[in-house]
Amino acid sequence: MSEHNTLYQRHFTTAQESLDAITRLQDHDSYKLAFADSRFLMQDELRHVRLQLEYLKPQLVLDQHNVNATVVVFGSARFLSPEQAQLQLQQVQQLFNTEPDNPSTISALKKAQRDCRNSQYYAASQTFSHLVTAHSSKHPEAALMIISGGGPGIMEAANRGAMDANGKSIGLNIVLPKEQHPNPYITPEFCFQFHYFAIRKMHFLQRARALVAFPGGFGTLDELFETLTLIQTKKAERVPVILYDKAFWQKLINLEMLVEEGLISPQDIDLIQYVDTPEHAWQIIYDFYQLGKDT
Repeated sequence: MSEHNTLYQRHFTTAQESLDAITRLQDHDSYKLAFADSRFLMQDELRHVRLQLEYLKPQLVLDQHNVNATVVVFGSARFLSPEQAQLQLQQVQQLFNTEPDNPSTISALKKAQRDCRNSQYYAASQTFSHLVTAHSSKHPEAALMIISGGGPGIMEAANRGAMDANGKSIGLNIVLPKEQHPNPYITPEFCFQFHYFAIRKMHFLQRARALVAFPGGFGTLDELFETLTLIQTKKAERVPVILYDKAFWQKLINLEMLVEEGLISPQDIDLIQYVDTPEHAWQIIYDFYQLGKDT
């Protein structure tokens, strides 16, 4: 018997032992194909690869579907639909009627009333997206696709409005510490998930022909001011940047003070337009691109 066979038998006396050893090797991380090894891909040294992959996946899908012009809709994830807000108010009102002096019930009633009032923004986002999508279905040569952050609130309303108009829309979800899931109105083939905010923002703006920002919190402000900075510094082409609810935005942001202090130029204010109806928001985009009359 050769020396090789002697060594082989010394370690694997049965065929089953040999098969077991092969199975253990195949199950080891080192044997996995590099692109199928999640532990390998999640190393710090592979961050540049993950960034590239995260950019390329939506890029290729959107290119394959000839999506090249979008309207971005930003806004709070916390706004409820009018139906949800009204139902919540009714439930809290019933509780308040039985415990009118309970501080927690009083607080819950005020919150429910506020949510009901703010549900107007959900309805406006839904109407606006319906207008954009309905026009695009009639004029495919100048089609604009709605794109949102993919979550609840204003984002859900935007995708919902597009679906109401029998159109498609995009949702760019982001992995967050708290549970996050896509809203059910996104077109499935355009429902993406991101880890990196930077790559997600690139996809928001890369095909954007307009941006409509409804009231929102830190995320909305971050996305709005990054867009304005890119346009101001000519890193991005000028597109309509529309703020919904003039009173809200002028109470939140004092742009005139920035001009007075010499922190922005007077013409920088012209990068923004205010609207108070979804029809006005759509009209600004319609006129900016000279989309022509509906037929």
